[in-house]
Amino acid sequence: MSEDTLFGSDPVDASQRKAPAPSQPAKPILQPLAERLRPRTLDDVIGQKKLLGPGAPLRVAFENRRPHSMILWGPPGVGKTTIARLMADAFDLPFIAISAVLGGVKDIRDAVDQAKRTLSATGKPTVVFVDEVHRFSKSQQDAFLPHVESGLFIFVGATTENPSFEVVSALLSRSTVYQLESLTPAETGELIDRAMEREFAELHLTPEAREILITLADGDARRCLNALDVSCTMARERRIAQIDASFLRKTTPATLRRFDKGGDNFYDQISAMHKSVRGSDPDAALYWMMRMIDGGCDPRYIARRLMRMAVEDIGLADPRAATVALEAAEIFERLGSPEGELALAQAAVYLACAPKSNAVYTAMNELREFIRKDGTRPVPMHLRNAPTKLMKDLGYKEGYRYAHDEPGAFAAGEIYLPEGLEGKRWYVPTDRGTEARIAEKLKGLAALNEKARAEGRGRKRGQG
Repeated sequence: MSEDTLFGSDPVDASQRKAPAPSQPAKPILQPLAERLRPRTLDDVIGQKKLLGPGAPLRVAFENRRPHSMILWGPPGVGKTTIARLMADAFDLPFIAISAVLGGVKDIRDAVDQAKRTLSATGKPTVVFVDEVHRFSKSQQDAFLPHVESGLFIFVGATTENPSFEVVSALLSRSTVYQLESLTPAETGELIDRAMEREFAELHLTPEAREILITLADGDARRCLNALDVSCTMARERRIAQIDASFLRKTTPATLRRFDKGGDNFYDQISAMHKSVRGSDPDAALYWMMRMIDGGCDPRYIARRLMRMAVEDIGLADPRAATVALEAAEIFERLGSPEGELALAQAAVYLACAPKSNAVYTAMNELREFIRKDGTRPVPMHLRNAPTKLMKDLGYKEGYRYAHDEPGAFAAGEIYLPEGLEGKRWYVPTDRGTEARIAEKLKGLAALNEKARAEGRGRKRGQG
C-alpha cells in the first residue's frame, strides 16, 4: 500500500506522476482572502470616504498625481497597506515594504541601496512603506529623514498609535498625517457581500450569520475576511451549501467565537461591564471583564473604558478613581499580558466600590446645550486681560479683586459669570464621597457671598 493510500489520497502510479518543468515555478500557496480581495483601484476601496471619497484630500492627491510622504494612522484592518500600494500603482512607482516589528537598520540600508539603483535606472523615487512605524526607535526613524528630504523615498508610515507621541517630530513634519477609521457595520456588510460574490458564490450566508460576522469584525476588514475564509473553506470541505449562525460559531476561531458566545453582542458585554461598575457590583464587573479578555478582547480597550467610567460615573465623588484607572492602563502597557491584567482587574473593582457621581458630567452636558442656544455674552470688564496700556485705559481688568489677597483667599461677593447669569448654577454636587465635602465647601462660600452683598461689599452690575 502506498503512502498516498494510507493518508486517504487517490492512488496514483508513480510512473504517471509528472514532475514540474524546471522552467515553471512551483504553484504558490493560496493567498489569504484579505489579500485576494485587496483593492486594485481607489473605487474598489470600502470605507475611508473622508479620505478617498469625491473631493477628499487623498483622492485629490491621487487625481492630481501628487505623491507625497504620509503617515496613515488608524486601527488594524482599515486599509493602511492598501492605500500605500495603491499610491505606488497609481504613479507607477517601485514599492518596498518594511515591517518595523521584524525589520531593523539592515532593512533600511537595503531599501536605500535598492531605491538608489531604481532612481539611477528610471529616475523615479521609491515608495517605502513602513508598517507599525511606531515600533522603530528614534534613531531608526531618523535614518529615513535624509532620503525623504532628497526625494529618494516617498515615505508612507502605518501606525495604530498616535503619531504625535510615537513618530519623531522631524519625520512627522515632513509627512501628511491621515487618520483612518474603522469600517462601519454597513461597510463591513458590503465587504462580506463582495467576498461571497467573488470567492464563494456557490455558498449562502444567512442574515443572522452575516450580522454575527459584522459584530465579530468590529470594523476590522482583515479580521472579518479571515473569519469568513475559515468558515467558507470548511463549508466547502464538508459540502455544506449554507452557513448559518450555528456553523459560523463552530468554525470561527475561538478568539473570535467567544465574543459572540451564545449569541451575545460584544458591545453588549462592555455595556454590561460599564453598568456593573456604575451599579457598584465588583463581582459582575470582574465577570464581564474576564469574559471579554477570554474572548481575545484587547485589554487596552478595557483600560480606555475604565478611564471613561472613572470620569463619567464616579467623577468628584472619588477623584482618585481617574488616577487609579490611568495608572492601571500604564501598568498594563509596561507589564503586558497576563500580569498587567491584574492592574485592570484591581481598577475595575476599585471603580465598582467607589462612591458615584455624574454631577460634573450632567453640568457639562447642560452647559453645552445652554451655550449652543444662548447668545454670545461679553466677558465682564473686570475679568478681561489687559496686556497693553490702551486696554487698561479702556477699563479692562479695572476693579478686579485678586482672590489670594482676600481673607481665606476668597473674594466674597465677586461676580464671575456674564451679565444676566448671576447666581446661575449648573454643577450641583452630590452628598457622596469627596463631593459631599465639596458641597459643604460651596455652601459656606455661598453664605460668605450673601453676607458680603448684604453689607454692600459685593460687586454690582455696572461696576465692570
